[in-house]
Amino acid sequence: MRWIPFVAFFLYVYIEISIFIQVAHVFGVLMTLILVLFTSVIGMSLVRNQGFKNFMLMQQKMAAGESPAAEMIKSVSLIISGLLLVLPGFFTDFLGLLLLLPPVQKHLTLKLMPHLRFSRMSGDGFSTGGDTGQTFEGEYQRKDDQRNRLDNKDDH
Repeated sequence: MRWIPFVAFFLYVYIEISIFIQVAHVFGVLMTLILVLFTSVIGMSLVRNQGFKNFMLMQQKMAAGESPAAEMIKSVSLIISGLLLVLPGFFTDFLGLLLLLPPVQKHLTLKLMPHLRFSRMSGDGFSTGGDTGQTFEGEYQRKDDQRNRLDNKDDH
């Protein structure tokens, strides 16, 4: 069971190298490297633009008092997509671009929505079900403040 991450990592590396070699064989090494860089730059700009629009939708939903859960799931898929697009390789680029597709995001949202609970707090934010909104009052004193007070009492 503890070997699964190692096997998955080596399988990922094997797939990436195999695809890279095949693409380099067809297009050449220099063009393949340019293509990898190009997909990373294009992917990150797409993620940044969609992420900004999604952030604005989240704020609008929160201002209207609605649950921003769907937008939050889309944000998570955008972040994962961005990380996959930054990693060099065609397999990760394919997975990253797949996560940018609205049908895939909708499918993820439908799968993950039943597991998320949001409730309105007394302020402007949302809380995830476990917060009761209670405030507890208390006092505290820093230990270094106590030493300073004792030192000052000796001076008088």
